[in-house]
Amino acid sequence: MCGRLHVCAADVTELLQEFAELIHPGPDNLNAAPTEDIAVLVADADGAVQLRLMRWWLTPSWAQQPSTRYSMFNAKSETAATLPSFREPYKRQRCVVPVSGFYEWARRQGHKQAYFLRSVENTGLLLAGLWDRWQGVDDAGQSHSIDSFTILTTGASPSMQALHHRQPVLLDQSGARRWLDPNIATAELEHYFAPQLVTSIEARPVSSWVNNARNKDLRCAQAIAESVVLN
Repeated sequence: MCGRLHVCAADVTELLQEFAELIHPGPDNLNAAPTEDIAVLVADADGAVQLRLMRWWLTPSWAQQPSTRYSMFNAKSETAATLPSFREPYKRQRCVVPVSGFYEWARRQGHKQAYFLRSVENTGLLLAGLWDRWQGVDDAGQSHSIDSFTILTTGASPSMQALHHRQPVLLDQSGARRWLDPNIATAELEHYFAPQLVTSIEARPVSSWVNNARNKDLRCAQAIAESVVLN
């Protein structure tokens, strides 16, 4: 499960400069929720990597209309190759979501405790995703398109299981470049779906302030207790 993202433009830019000499356009979104626009990495026809704003809730190209009836902000990596909504993007339209961290909720003593998760070694994380473009006509007869994406999840690594049984598919920089390359067959990418961490992760307990997606300030990621490191 990956339902909230932390995007600090300066931190993500530091990561992107090393990866592809790119600058995150901002603004900061320290509590990004599904259906909001997020900058994601895609590769063009020549293989050049670029940042593009997309809606975080995948709308398949064949859908009659954009809808939030079904949960499309995450996709299980185990079924991405077979489900109609994801199999074509998995083949030809893979993306990488650069973030400074993400949030997870774990059940603790009868209530859900929020955690902010970030890399210990780097200023950000690279999450595997899929994207698609929907084109249609609105009620006024005007043509428009929506680029949208979903984040792939997999089983939690052993250390992550204390928080949740699922986690986003995490990529290192080499893996991210391969993930974006449309010339690499999907069969050569499946090993990225193993329950694993590509970096040590700080799991920082934070307050229930983050539960409300309208709250976007620094308080969302402020520690309320001692962090633990997941390896």
